[in-house]
Amino acid sequence: MGCDRNCGLISGAVIGAILAVLGGILMPVGDFLIEKTIKKEVVLEEGTLAFKNWVKTGTEVYRQFWIFDVQNPQEVIMNSSNIKVEQRGPYTYRVRYLAKENVTQDPEDNTVSFLQPNGAIFEPSLSVGTENDNFTVLNLAVAAAAHIYQNAFVQVVLNSLIKKSKSSMFQTRSLKELLWGYKDPFLSLVPYPVTTTVGLFYPYNNTADGVYKVFNGKDDISKVAIIDTYKGKRNLSYWESYCDMVNGTDAASFPPFVEKSQVLQFFSSDICRSIYAVFESEINLKGIPVYRFVLPPKAFASPLQNPDNHCFCTEKIISKNCTSYGVLDISKCKEGRPVYISLPHFLHSSPDVSEPIDGLNPNEEEHRTYLDIEPITGFTLQFAKRLQVNLLVKPSKKIEALKRLKRNYIVPIIWLNETGTIGNEKADMFRSKVTGKINLLGLLEIILLSVGVAMFVAFMISYCACRSKAIK
Repeated sequence: MGCDRNCGLISGAVIGAILAVLGGILMPVGDFLIEKTIKKEVVLEEGTLAFKNWVKTGTEVYRQFWIFDVQNPQEVIMNSSNIKVEQRGPYTYRVRYLAKENVTQDPEDNTVSFLQPNGAIFEPSLSVGTENDNFTVLNLAVAAAAHIYQNAFVQVVLNSLIKKSKSSMFQTRSLKELLWGYKDPFLSLVPYPVTTTVGLFYPYNNTADGVYKVFNGKDDISKVAIIDTYKGKRNLSYWESYCDMVNGTDAASFPPFVEKSQVLQFFSSDICRSIYAVFESEINLKGIPVYRFVLPPKAFASPLQNPDNHCFCTEKIISKNCTSYGVLDISKCKEGRPVYISLPHFLHSSPDVSEPIDGLNPNEEEHRTYLDIEPITGFTLQFAKRLQVNLLVKPSKKIEALKRLKRNYIVPIIWLNETGTIGNEKADMFRSKVTGKINLLGLLEIILLSVGVAMFVAFMISYCACRSKAIK
């Protein structure tokens, strides 16, 4: 009888030990299986989970616009007063709904090339008004002409054409005209061939961004989605030194197994440069644990605060010998037009940039850019890309519309918020195929280990107790 009981207790302890060992073995084996599966599924080739979502995003992406409506145009023209602006919006468009085009695999260097088509559909239900709403904004053609043509004689000729067309420093335009293009009356009078259609995003619809050539990850998963070339080049020809390099991915995804300590680099053709994001916090997005990466203020700092930014400093007059910060001169990228990019409401910009503009309220929560990344796959499941388009206006003695100005202005025209969040259906699929299986495996490991250890300890204690009783 004693033997049966002792044998039973020893058997229980052995089973517990086996379960604990299985749980322990399952940890590295499970991690290996997960890694193997992820490496297979994030490769950008036909048949993988990543490829299907990469060719055409399953996330609805919206671009919201807020327009800075100028309240005191005559005061500014006559007295060089501060420009008073009032933000109006959002006006919302659906974008990135078109599948990538000309997708071509190159097995020789394990890359895939593609074009990203552009399209925008107005969403009235998500907007405060219509595309026909009017705004008082800077005259894009007048401001740019004075900057592009510095020669005094040419400016005299331009001045006569500006007066003849009854153009001024400011103009009234509809949302549709301002964003997507309008025939400018001043440019229409210029005798030599010149583009007469002007718009902040003209041309956009029926155009495409690229060609992008990215690594498909087949030979090296740590390079998946990283851009090899953009428009056939590894450099942009806009900046000096390493600032000119095309780095990282397009931010739609990153190589898998993302660590919090990583600096995630990505390229944005909208701002004509590569930039980076750093880890901020862990977030639960529709039941999926994600890492939130944000663009740090350091990315927009002056070279005095961040020496790495020295090659983004261009015009010494505007940037005050590179001590001003928070705005990026992308005129080289925009055919010489004086376009400056910043965060909305000049967030993280130096005080001298926003000083001539009244009505701005920079807010970290509303105006910063972030990416929510599922760390195991590297997929971006939610993002908000926020930026502001500004135009530089300088005084000009030969152009009457700008004659009375006593200082330079970096005038905010619009700011935009491009957002996308994984849909409920895609989130369900992601949970079942990725995070659900990983969580289940993790739970199984813990249960086996916990139950095994508990059984082993309990049965061994019982066995020892019985043995000591029998000896007495």
